[in-house]
Amino acid sequence: MNFLIYGAYGYTGDLIAREAAARGITPILAGRDAEKTRSIAEELGLDYRAFSLDDTEQLDEVLDEVGFVIHCAGPFSITATPMVEACLRTGTHYLDITGEIAVFEAMAALDEKAKQAGIMVMPGVGFDVVPTDSLARHLSNEMPDAEDLTLAFYGLGRISHGTQRTMTMNVGRGGAIRSDGEITPVPAAWKTREIDFGEVKKEGVTIPWGDVSTAFYTTGIPNIKVFTVMPDAQMRMLRLSNYIGWLLATSPVQAILQSQIPEGGPSLEEREKGKTYLWGRVTNNEGEAKEARLFGPEGYKFTMLTALMIAERIMSGEHCVGFQTPAGCYGADMVLEIEGVKREDAR
Repeated sequence: MNFLIYGAYGYTGDLIAREAAARGITPILAGRDAEKTRSIAEELGLDYRAFSLDDTEQLDEVLDEVGFVIHCAGPFSITATPMVEACLRTGTHYLDITGEIAVFEAMAALDEKAKQAGIMVMPGVGFDVVPTDSLARHLSNEMPDAEDLTLAFYGLGRISHGTQRTMTMNVGRGGAIRSDGEITPVPAAWKTREIDFGEVKKEGVTIPWGDVSTAFYTTGIPNIKVFTVMPDAQMRMLRLSNYIGWLLATSPVQAILQSQIPEGGPSLEEREKGKTYLWGRVTNNEGEAKEARLFGPEGYKFTMLTALMIAERIMSGEHCVGFQTPAGCYGADMVLEIEGVKREDAR
């Protein structure tokens, strides 16, 4: 079964394409820009296609050639719908690397259509959300009656152009948690708490991370919060956005902010040296608690490895029909197969 990488010349798509080629896997590369797509495809000796997602005829033709797509061209709030709709038409499994709650929820709403089409729809096959989803599933397995889940991560380092672009688009929209099963808006940087990551202790702040959506489908736990560690200056800006978010979201200001985002992302050296720390805690109505930690590689390297791990699972015939989360389909321990990833129970 062959597959398509759409957005192959973007920072993360490029990483996935290069690692696939290094493993002897030969996906078809695709993207909107013909010259950029051709350049990386010829360098890696891979086939390629160049088309816009607006070109539904060519999109369907290309998807008919493959068994699944790894969609890497964000912002996914704009690009996910046309791609997944094409997958539903053509019977093609859908993967992406989104981190946007609204996209996860939109994909979840397609569960029945995906089942009718006989395909798997699995957004978030990268750092957001595979390791956190796996940790959530592990904790849920340890405490099946858990009612509250808290997750945290640290060590993302420098972020890519595409990630910064999406974050900038969403500035001023506040945060989100899940409360009593419902996604609930909260102010940006709503809560802080100290997190014991094992090797280090850091103050974390709530963010609208993808697990606010996905962990509910993976575990059924109705109350979910996600924290991350960020510099003090960035935290102050988040809090400021609660007051001037309306201004930051206007088209003129967005144009200025978007124009200042640098290209690229972490260097090879940064990816190889980087490390991520994850922590999770569940509690039940009796006040009992369990905690666990997960350690792994730098975030973009993590994404490259998890996306290809899931791709290889699909190529070997392992998939679940309908809307799926990574740990919901493949279990809590799949992530432990990646070199350098380890998990420990803290309580």
